[in-house]
Amino acid sequence: MRGGRTMDDTPTHTIEKRFPCGQCGAAVEFSPGAQMLKCPFCGHENAVPQEPTAVEEQDFRATLDEMSGQDDHQDNLDVKCGACGAEVHGLGSRTALSCPYCNSNIVATAKSRRLIKPRALLPFRVTREQAERAFSDWLGGLWFAPSTLKRSAMSEGRLGGMYMPAWTFDCDATTSYTGMRGDAYYVSVPHTVMVNGRPQVRMRQERRIRWSPAAGTVFNRFDDVLVLASRSLPSEHARALEPWDLKALVPYSDDYLSGFAAESYQVDLPQGFEEARGEMRTVIEGTVRASIGGDEQRITSMNTRHDHITYKHILLPAWISAYRFKGKVFRFMVNARTGEVRGERPWSVPKIAAAVALGLLVVGIIVAVAVLNR
Repeated sequence: MRGGRTMDDTPTHTIEKRFPCGQCGAAVEFSPGAQMLKCPFCGHENAVPQEPTAVEEQDFRATLDEMSGQDDHQDNLDVKCGACGAEVHGLGSRTALSCPYCNSNIVATAKSRRLIKPRALLPFRVTREQAERAFSDWLGGLWFAPSTLKRSAMSEGRLGGMYMPAWTFDCDATTSYTGMRGDAYYVSVPHTVMVNGRPQVRMRQERRIRWSPAAGTVFNRFDDVLVLASRSLPSEHARALEPWDLKALVPYSDDYLSGFAAESYQVDLPQGFEEARGEMRTVIEGTVRASIGGDEQRITSMNTRHDHITYKHILLPAWISAYRFKGKVFRFMVNARTGEVRGERPWSVPKIAAAVALGLLVVGIIVAVAVLNR
């Protein structure tokens, strides 16, 4: 099967990898910001082995042609949330859990899928405590939120560390185009105005555009065009966590996932590149307009050839949770590199109504004062 699509018709088995403490033997977890695996029982720290190799780009078209290659894939045992559709692995031996995206209960009826394995990730840097403080500050800064929101959200919103899947794409883009170049010029046009009750003819400058055909070829080089490969979160909130410090990517190691979960990608490799093409097109259009020049431009055609396409399948760290307020689920997330918070929030109708009434009252007072001072 081509293009990063899953191959789930043949069940396989996965082996749970454990990370024993070097001192007491208990399971250790990755400690954000410390580059260490820390034992929650005795506190002993185990260093994460550092890969000497750099993060490598993968050839896009070669991967599409060689999806059966064993080196490019891994077998994941995933569970799927029936409420929001998230597909998560890295759950160990747990058979019941709460979905990290929408807080719904899940019973782990798992299926095995063959996926392109991640080659790099951004390790967690923001700790759970720092993320909770950032979330609390975010709640406190919400305008027109219900008065009881912060207490309710902090008591119900349990943060979980989650690695979100993503693709990055590099490529060269050569675009031939046709269009029209518009050059502005001005002409004097008579018009009539009233002066002391009598009409007078005066001249004014009006802007006109002189159009001429344009054609040419432009070149763009793209580096690390990011496409989120998850459909579990509202895209506007997930995108708002950007930018990510992609220059800090490290080669993938299971050690970084100890104590965290990771979501499997729902946007496969070909779909990911199509989304990347859309983002590239916006940049290419800007380059074409600059090439056409003039004061205005019209693009009638663009034909782009993408060469030397490479990609990385990466994992991005986030603290994610959900809370219920008056029967409705609201989701939020914290960028585990920067501490940026984004999420859904309820609105207080009484507070909004009071603000509108106050605004109308202020306007009324201003109008009344203006009338009295005439």
